[in-house]
Amino acid sequence: MNSSYQKYRSFQPIAKPNRRWPDRRIERAPIWCSVDLRDGNQALINPMNLQEKLEMFRLLCEIGVKEIEVGFPSASETEYEILRTLIEGGYIPDDVTVQVLVQAREHLIRRTFEAIEGAKNVIFHFYNSTSALQRRVVFRSDMEGIVEIAAQGARLIKQLGDAARARTGVNLRYEYSPESYMGTEPENALWVCRRVMEELGASAEDKVILNLPSTVENCLPSQFADLIEDFCDRLPNRAAAIISLHPHNDRGTATATAELGLLAGADRLEGTLFGNGERTGNCDMVNVAMNMFTQGVDPRLDFSDIGRVRAFYERVTKLPVHARHPYAGDLVFTAFSGSHQDAINKGHLWMREQKGDYWEIPYLPLDPADVGRQYEPVVRINSQSGKGGAAFVMEQGFGYRLPKAMHPEFGAAVKAYCDAAGREITPDEVLGIFKREYSEYQGKLTLLSHRFVEIEDPNEESYVHFEGKVLRDGGAVVPIAGDGNGPINAACNALNQLGLEGYRFVDYFEHAVGAGADATGVAYIQVQAPSGKMRFGVGQSPNINTAAVLGVLCAVNRDLGGE
Repeated sequence: MNSSYQKYRSFQPIAKPNRRWPDRRIERAPIWCSVDLRDGNQALINPMNLQEKLEMFRLLCEIGVKEIEVGFPSASETEYEILRTLIEGGYIPDDVTVQVLVQAREHLIRRTFEAIEGAKNVIFHFYNSTSALQRRVVFRSDMEGIVEIAAQGARLIKQLGDAARARTGVNLRYEYSPESYMGTEPENALWVCRRVMEELGASAEDKVILNLPSTVENCLPSQFADLIEDFCDRLPNRAAAIISLHPHNDRGTATATAELGLLAGADRLEGTLFGNGERTGNCDMVNVAMNMFTQGVDPRLDFSDIGRVRAFYERVTKLPVHARHPYAGDLVFTAFSGSHQDAINKGHLWMREQKGDYWEIPYLPLDPADVGRQYEPVVRINSQSGKGGAAFVMEQGFGYRLPKAMHPEFGAAVKAYCDAAGREITPDEVLGIFKREYSEYQGKLTLLSHRFVEIEDPNEESYVHFEGKVLRDGGAVVPIAGDGNGPINAACNALNQLGLEGYRFVDYFEHAVGAGADATGVAYIQVQAPSGKMRFGVGQSPNINTAAVLGVLCAVNRDLGGE
């Protein structure tokens, strides 16, 4: 047995006997801040070029993000260039705030103030590492030295910020991150944040953003929520702070960490589209926002055309969005399982009948139309699919509403085709099976011509007279005629003249396919053969009576052919 696990220390949770966050609900969206252009970009194998960054900035604005971290302008000329281009080119809307990141070091802070010159709305985000591991291994410093680094940086930022406000009128706000907050002792995290707030002169009118990053995720989301609630409870002058989260996804739980952190009292969330970021990534804004959406909460981000957002993201990042990615993946609205397909099909019927206000379809927590995916197949067909799946594809893709009694018969034909193909089949292939098995079935009997006459008998009820010509077995043309109380009954009686006695009409369904001048009638006819076996036939024609006769002939042909 591998005993390597013994070299890892478990996270030590805080004691929180009276936690309140489990009883809360997320009822409003957080303040969103995108870090796609900074954290996301620095994690790419091939970082975005200037044009791609401008396009990304524009997309984020269109989605509705109001705070966007555009880079680390003191780190390199390319980072400096994007900020200056945004400012000088007039790309920043008046209601959008750009955020810049800098370490708490004097020369970097001064360079960053040069970079923001001319911007209207800016968040000046500075940080230093505070975790026990970083103090011990990287900085070889005690906590007092770490706090002093943060305090000195805050003093200089306040001095330069006051001057910038007075000189240019810039709407300047401050953000501080104790980097590796998850690995920082709670008392020390409070200590450094308190000192920073004091140095910046934080007040309810001039709030400081305190960003508590899960720089490396190392605990359960519930344990993180305890930390956040405890921090909010014990922070002096809480009204002067906006509590922000910056979750990473090292444990695969960044979404849960973000959501539970919001329950615990956080006001703001930093993340990226589709969770792009270092190592396993950042908090996925798409995921968190759409989770809110499906709980009836307005996320204040617009992903109504999620396909466009995804296509853009994949183009500029050169990273694929996984097929099973929540809400945006190719397969997330797709059901292969027969029982799932049947439930989805019944859900659509239920909603059409009930006409209720709420989305109620099993296995689909979100209406695909709400993210612009209404034209994609929700149900896809392979050998695992059931009878309801094939019927769903026929209705959603082509407008054919197969009667429920017909589902097993058609489903068996589709399954046999899938088994033979050994792969998923397309909707067009399902339609081809339907035509081959039903509407275009070539059998022993071919209707060459026909007509209906409605007979009004003054002594009896009216009836329908049917007469026509049938080509039998590719040979003789046989005239047939029959009367009945309706077109189907008359056609069935006429067929008796072909020596086909014993076929009994059982049920009939009809509807139109298409609209306007292109509409055609579709008739589904169920008959009982002389052997007792039930057979379905399908007829299609602009004239619904003709469609019915073709349906009867199809059912008989399929029985004679042993289908």
